[in-house]
Amino acid sequence: MLNQGIGSWPARRARRTPDRVAVVHEDRTRTYRDLHRRVLRLAHGLRALGVEPGDRIAYLGPNHPAFLETLFAAGTLGAVFVPLNTRLAAPELAYNLSDSGSTVLVHAPEQAGAARSAADDAGIRHRIALDGPGDSALGYEELIEGGAAEPLDVAVAPEDPCMIMYTSGTTGRPKGAVLSHGNIVWNSVNVLVDTDLSGDEVTLVVAPLFHTAGLNMTCLPTLLKGGRVVLLGAFDAGLALRTIERLRVTYMFGVPTMYDAMAARPGWTTTDLSSLRTLNCGGAPVPARTIATYLARGLAFSQGYGMTEASPGILYLAGDQTSAKAGSAGVPHFFTDTRVVRPDGSDAGPGERGEVLVQGPNVMTGYWGRPDDTGAAFTDGEWLRTGDVARTDADGYAYIVDRVKDMFVSGGENVYPAEVEDVILTHPAVEECAVVGMPDPVWGEVGRAVVVLRAGTRADEQDILGHLQGRLAKYKIPKSVVVTDALPRTASGKIVKPAVRDLYVRGAAASPSTHR
Repeated sequence: MLNQGIGSWPARRARRTPDRVAVVHEDRTRTYRDLHRRVLRLAHGLRALGVEPGDRIAYLGPNHPAFLETLFAAGTLGAVFVPLNTRLAAPELAYNLSDSGSTVLVHAPEQAGAARSAADDAGIRHRIALDGPGDSALGYEELIEGGAAEPLDVAVAPEDPCMIMYTSGTTGRPKGAVLSHGNIVWNSVNVLVDTDLSGDEVTLVVAPLFHTAGLNMTCLPTLLKGGRVVLLGAFDAGLALRTIERLRVTYMFGVPTMYDAMAARPGWTTTDLSSLRTLNCGGAPVPARTIATYLARGLAFSQGYGMTEASPGILYLAGDQTSAKAGSAGVPHFFTDTRVVRPDGSDAGPGERGEVLVQGPNVMTGYWGRPDDTGAAFTDGEWLRTGDVARTDADGYAYIVDRVKDMFVSGGENVYPAEVEDVILTHPAVEECAVVGMPDPVWGEVGRAVVVLRAGTRADEQDILGHLQGRLAKYKIPKSVVVTDALPRTASGKIVKPAVRDLYVRGAAASPSTHR
């Protein structure tokens, strides 16, 4: 084949395992033969609309087979896929569409209003609706039905752009990380080597596909291997448990809050989870209590650390190391290399904190249309700066300490909020927490803990701060505690620290702190 990109995967799989089930969604199944045929017809339909190699095709909607079909159809044509976050408002969507120069937008009915507004503002040439034509939109199924079935083999090289994935944009405008076909392939190979996926894998995809972990760490490696992906449109803890039992799920990815929600369901202790072989967790370190809850059911987490710019896999901790290396993000993926460096760029020693740098064939080619930002993201020309602080132990296992930008200095001492948060979470009444720095006239900055309490429990500031005495150095203990109902999160479950600061620090009057 001339096409060496991921757009050729459906055709390659169809010739090897045509009758295997590729995708399950709402009790509807599609084999690899079905997937290939639909992708081919969709690619012909898009080509008839004028889509050419290098053009950008955007998708807006929850997890659905059409997401994958559009991705592969774009790859078949040598076009570039642009997944959009369903939580964005219409102006934010319009920015991403304009910034990427997308000419086509495929969208689900749930996002019809925002899609129409954003498409109009961004000057989208063609809008394609999953629920059929109307209101100036073409119909998705109609486009497939009208597409030709002849083979289509466009030359696509591994270094060609495959997708543009926008960062969350928690600070400033979001940037589009350009991931090549080679980036996606090598990331998938890393997953297959380190996670040891099988051809009989049944992967539950509950994390949103428009985020890199849901797509590139679970869904695409499974399809590359010839396994089966089960798509849920949105995460529901009870539905996830029932699906695992009913479809004999073997592999899933989630963030800690998802796993905690599943364990809190009444059916947790009675659901048959014996089919599960791998539970992968990312987005944040897995709390010790979560690890213990799952180990009690004979389930160990494999954990990962990554970022969109690395497709996303950087570090990986296998399940058999969960207890021995508790709190670690693991070692680099097989074909990926990392360094932990001091501010002067020299390598940090074991136990010493430094910024994580990453290099490998899974690292992005750059930010779309932003050469200056691309240049600033790399050091020594080839090492990507992650902005995350880590330390390594004597065995080379890395422990993510915090974000460089989240660290604050109190009385001349560096305070890493993740360390403080981990101790606060040992309080029996605390469900979630976020620690941020706030101005202080004596110490420069002090911590403020924003916590969510477990249902049916009570705790006040004095109680929570008292719990930290003797567990943390005095300079690390927050000055104040705010109890709230919920913390601001991204669609992937990560706490948005800038939003926490805006809500609970900005404008707060600082008074001298004497608790140390």
